[in-house]
Amino acid sequence: MVHGEIWTLKELFVYPNEYIYWSIQIVMYPFMTGLVAGAFVLSSLYHVFGIKELKEMARFALVFSFALLFAAPMPIVLHLQYPFRGINVFMTPHFTSAIAAFGIVFFSYGAIVASELWFLYRKHFVEVALPLKEKKDKGLFEWIKFLIFCSLTLGVYDLSEESLKRDEKAIKILAGIGIPVACFLHGYAGFIFGSVKANALWMTPLMPVIFIMSAIVSGIALCMLTYIIVMEARKLKIKSLRKPWRMSPEEVKGAEINVIKITAKYLILFMIFAITLELLDLVFRGYTAVKHWDILRTVIYQKDFTNIFLLQYTFGNLIPFVLFLIPGLTIRRATIGLVLAMMGVFMMRWNVVIGGQAFSLTLSGYMEYIMPIIPHDWETFKEGLGGAVSIFVMPFVLFWIIAKIFPVFNSKEETPVH
Repeated sequence: MVHGEIWTLKELFVYPNEYIYWSIQIVMYPFMTGLVAGAFVLSSLYHVFGIKELKEMARFALVFSFALLFAAPMPIVLHLQYPFRGINVFMTPHFTSAIAAFGIVFFSYGAIVASELWFLYRKHFVEVALPLKEKKDKGLFEWIKFLIFCSLTLGVYDLSEESLKRDEKAIKILAGIGIPVACFLHGYAGFIFGSVKANALWMTPLMPVIFIMSAIVSGIALCMLTYIIVMEARKLKIKSLRKPWRMSPEEVKGAEINVIKITAKYLILFMIFAITLELLDLVFRGYTAVKHWDILRTVIYQKDFTNIFLLQYTFGNLIPFVLFLIPGLTIRRATIGLVLAMMGVFMMRWNVVIGGQAFSLTLSGYMEYIMPIIPHDWETFKEGLGGAVSIFVMPFVLFWIIAKIFPVFNSKEETPVH
C-alpha cells in the first residue's frame, strides 16, 4: 500500500499517484519547533531586555524551552518510513538544503540553551553539591544526588561576587545570541514551505516571517498556560497536605495575576504582528490573483472555509485577542484565551501543511486528509491522533523530570540577573 493511501480521500480529477503524503506529524513538526522558539524569546525578554516583571516567567520559560527542544525533531523521526535516516540530518549537517541545515542550527541552539541554564543555576548546583560532599555517611539517594550535582558543577565551585557577576554577563550574552538562532530554528521551517515553487499556496516570501511570529505567540501562550496549571496545582497540593511543619499554604503562591497580565501584553503584541502578516498575505494573493488563484480561492473560501476563517481566525485569533483586551483579566479568562490562541496557531500549521496538499496538480481535483483516530497498526498510530498526542505530551514529561534538578519554582535559589 502506498504511503498516504490510508488517510487520503480523493474528489474529482486527481492523478493516481497523488496522496496526502505529509500528514499530522508534519503539522506537529513546525508547531513543536515554534513552541521552542517562542518559549526562548519569552525568557529573553527578561534576560536581555531587563523586564523585571517577567523574572519568574522567564526562568520557567527557559527550562520549558529546553524540555521542548528534545521533542522538536521527533515528528520528523516518526514520519520517516525509515526513522534511522533522521540521524543523517544531525550527523552530516550542511547548508545545501534547509533540512540539512537543521542539524547545525539544532545543535547550536541546544548548546546555547544548555549553557545559559548552567550559568543561571550554577550557584544552585554548588550549594547542593558542597553539603553532600562534606557529609560522610550518605545514603543511596544522597549518593545519586551527589554524583548528579557534582557533575553539573563541572568542577567550578567559586561563588564569589565577581564570579556570579561573570555568570550574569554570560547569561545576557547567550540570551542575546540565542534570539536570532531560535528564530532561525523555526523560520527555516517556513522557508521550506515558502521555497516550494510547485505549490501556489506555499510559495510566498512572507512564509518564514509568518511562521516566526505565530511561533512566538504559541510559545508564550504555552508557557503561560503551563505556568498557570503548574502553579495552581502546586497550591492545591500544599493546601491538601495540611502539614505546617513542611510548608504552610500561605508560603506557596498560585499563578500571580500580575505576571499573567504583563506577559499577556507581549502576547497581544506578537498576536497583532502574526495576524497582520497572515491577513496581508491573504489579501495580496486575492488582489494580485496570482497563478492558480482560481483553485486556491476554491480551497480557501470553500473547502477549508471552516478551518481557516472559523477555527483559525475567529476562535484562534479574534476571540482570544478580545479576551485579553477586555479590562480586568482573570486567571480563568486568561486560560481560555491561551488555549484558543494555541489552537489558532496549530490550525495555521494545519491549513498550511494539509491545505497546501488539498488540491491536485490537475487543478480540477481535491484531496482530504482523514486523520486516523483509532489506530489499527503502527502506521495509523504514528500518523494519527495517537502519534500527535504522544509528541505533545513528551515535553511535559521531560519538564517534570528536569524540574527535579533545576529549581524552577523557587526564586530564592536562582542567581539574580540584572
